[in-house]
Amino acid sequence: MRRRTLLTAAPLAAAGAAGLAACGSSSGSGSGSSSGSLTYWASNQGTSLENDKEVLTPVLEKFTEETGIDVSLEVIGWGDLQTRIQTAITSGQGPDVVNIGNTWGVSLQATGGLLELGDEQFEALGGRDRYVPAALATGGAEGTDPTSIPLYGLAYGMYYNVQMFEDAGIEPPTTWEEMVEAAKALTDPEGDVWGMSLAAGSYTENNHFAFINATQNGAALNTKDGKPSFTEDGVIDGILRYLDLMQKDKVVDPSNAQFDNGTKSVTAFANGKAAMIINQNNANATIESQGMAPDQFKAIPFPAPADAVSDCASHLAGINLAAMKDSENVDGALQLMKFMTSEDTQEELGKPFASLPVLVDGTPTFTEDEEQADMFMEIYSERAEPLPLVPWEDQYETTVGQAMNEMFATIATGGTVTREDVTTAMQTAQDSIRA
Repeated sequence: MRRRTLLTAAPLAAAGAAGLAACGSSSGSGSGSSSGSLTYWASNQGTSLENDKEVLTPVLEKFTEETGIDVSLEVIGWGDLQTRIQTAITSGQGPDVVNIGNTWGVSLQATGGLLELGDEQFEALGGRDRYVPAALATGGAEGTDPTSIPLYGLAYGMYYNVQMFEDAGIEPPTTWEEMVEAAKALTDPEGDVWGMSLAAGSYTENNHFAFINATQNGAALNTKDGKPSFTEDGVIDGILRYLDLMQKDKVVDPSNAQFDNGTKSVTAFANGKAAMIINQNNANATIESQGMAPDQFKAIPFPAPADAVSDCASHLAGINLAAMKDSENVDGALQLMKFMTSEDTQEELGKPFASLPVLVDGTPTFTEDEEQADMFMEIYSERAEPLPLVPWEDQYETTVGQAMNEMFATIATGGTVTREDVTTAMQTAQDSIRA
């Protein structure tokens, strides 16, 4: 199998949110000032919106002490964040600094509403070489000045219940086939325990696994000239393989078709209703908040089939940070962006938000388990691939993800999804974007 190191190229993606102070057009001094005020829209990274406020408020107070710049914080849920950003760009009435899912990087760059980060801006940010190159590449289309920088890194892993595996005498799987066999052995529908739990009603989770499985098969979602390409065999086979966890393998509770976010599958896992979940490394906080002790679960790389072309274990996930082009305090915005990606702030926020460091020499703080931290960093740095860095990426997420939601719903209600059905759905998604 192929292993590709991404420390010299490539991008990421993401999810989460909450609410705080005022929003609206920025106020404060213009370019060149080191005082004034800023408005910051943050995404939900913690266990709740209120938790995000509690974590970020003292961090931003430190920034104010250092710079004299007041920051008005609003934490926005993921269900609203992209729409709020697009509305702000259209109206010119938005924040100075904003979190974005890194898979939105090129799409939002194409709107022209975010500040371009050229040599002068990167000098203010401390230089390009501070950031993991693969993460930085998600900030814009290849060959352009990016409009966002990485803030929080994330990667998928496969979490498993240690006691369930030990009781059944099962070793952690290293291939897709071993994972399915383990899930079958641990599935007990009468006892309401399943081998796996999936966020099968979440279009964001579903499109991620369409991409990861396709990549494992050696397939790309875009042509060399940047057009959507969802109908090749590797894409179709990868989606069907994922759907079959519920359909053919019957290791996923059909009710998971109603799980519209990853937290619901994490909760099922933490409550002993599933032996395995595939989730990003920020699942740790939610699992433990549900009462599961750190020694009761472990995480391993999401396995690929034994004959996979690539050992890709995740898309390159995470949150980026951008300044709005219309900000009245560009210098202050760049100062905040530099502060939020400083080594100290990265380490301080890495634990409560269970994020991976985006700096080249960053130290993960989201867990005290060094083996798990190293495993997730290895995935993030070497076994994660970027979602397509094209302006239509957001349309890929919605069209393919929602089509998979519908297919899981069909399976959950007793229907059958054939390979032809998957091909038809992907052709429809591809045609809608090309049109």
